[in-house]
Amino acid sequence: MTVKKDEKLMVGPRLRRFRQTLGLTQTRMAEDLGISTSYLNLMERNQRALSAKVLLKMAEIYDFDIAGFTGAGDAHLVAEIYEVMRDPLFKGDSISKNEAEDLVNVSPSAAKAFLKLYGKHRDSTRRAANLSMDRDKVELLEQSGEAVEAVRRFIHEQRNYFPRLDEAAEELSQELGLTKREPHAALTDRLKEKHDLSVRIVPVDIMPKMLRYFDRHSKRINLSELLRQSGRRFQLAFQIGMLEQRDLIDDIIKTASLGGREAEGLMRTSLANYFAAATIMPYARFLKEAENTRYDVDLLSHRFGTSFEQTAHRLTTLQKPDARGIPFFFVRIDVAGNVSKRFSAGRFHFSQFGGACPLWNIHECFQTPGKTLTQMIQLPDETTYFSVAKMVSRSDGSFNEPAQKLAIGLGCDIAYAPRLVYAQKYNLETPKPTPIGINCYLCERPHCRQRAHAPLNKTLNFDERARGMSLFSFSED
Repeated sequence: MTVKKDEKLMVGPRLRRFRQTLGLTQTRMAEDLGISTSYLNLMERNQRALSAKVLLKMAEIYDFDIAGFTGAGDAHLVAEIYEVMRDPLFKGDSISKNEAEDLVNVSPSAAKAFLKLYGKHRDSTRRAANLSMDRDKVELLEQSGEAVEAVRRFIHEQRNYFPRLDEAAEELSQELGLTKREPHAALTDRLKEKHDLSVRIVPVDIMPKMLRYFDRHSKRINLSELLRQSGRRFQLAFQIGMLEQRDLIDDIIKTASLGGREAEGLMRTSLANYFAAATIMPYARFLKEAENTRYDVDLLSHRFGTSFEQTAHRLTTLQKPDARGIPFFFVRIDVAGNVSKRFSAGRFHFSQFGGACPLWNIHECFQTPGKTLTQMIQLPDETTYFSVAKMVSRSDGSFNEPAQKLAIGLGCDIAYAPRLVYAQKYNLETPKPTPIGINCYLCERPHCRQRAHAPLNKTLNFDERARGMSLFSFSED
């Protein structure tokens, strides 16, 4: 995070918690920072701002991540609080974005507890609304939903960066000589020499419902012929991760306190996928090439023998404190607009409910296969982003079962756009972004031609004499 010298921050409660966590008195911390105790006391009570000069001094002495301390890492928590408060349950008691930020600044733990309580309320409401369904099915749906959210929240808390897995993967990559050897051959040899496992490419009529199957009895890893070369390499690296880094992966899972076998199983798969990507695209080399190519995803895919989706997702993990890449957000949607994967290393917020805004051109990817679409977009809070989107297919299909089509979206804060090859034709000095919403339920922009649902927590107006751009007219107050 870049901090301007003249920038000032009102983070008194956060400063007090930080001092208490270190076990320091106000007098001791003031001495460390070269300021008076009274001045520190005023900062802790938000009667004085924390200057960037003092913040940088704190980071130097106490060795912490500035982004995490200033609350940049809490942007998603603020957005979730703000989103939840749009629920009709709180109609008449809605809060502003600034008030949500105040709540998180004063007590992040209280904000998380509120979200947990709301989640329990939402699950209870869902259960009551589905009494007609089979009870076991309802419970299974709830468990799987909770598992996905628990894993997603933990990954966000870690900023999608797991240093120990990156270190282990980079060591393996160097040991296998992946910069010189053909990756598929190197990974296959590793499995044979260290684990006595062979690899076989299997026709789809023999293995019609799976892309990879580890046959322990035959000591063989079967890969579907439908997998492209990038997919085959990734699956082999995944299997090596499960075999060689299981203890490390389980150690990380223990720290997550996920509270359930479903969540732990999903987390284990996610971490093994992380290891696979880090093996094929080792951190230091990948970051260097990303900067050299100005984050050209297609070019990086060619250099590392990876797919567009694998490469784009790996770009979101470059969050090493002393060697950061651009903090990207990532989303994957299908032709129906369902969001099947999402992550944001920056401030961009994805809703837990509903799809993406139809004004975001990621949806147009399905009309222009093979073409990379770019766009500047702006959310209602006036934060502006640069977006890159492309349609991909995850594996080759057949006449009877065509390949699944997905749209991959990758984006970042507009401040990072000059570092992107995709932005070279845009006027970034005076940008003209497309105004979008998180989704229709949470968007309060009036007169939107693309609105599909009425916004939550808004009173609808009906005028028999007029028909607006949208069927839904509502009060803007």
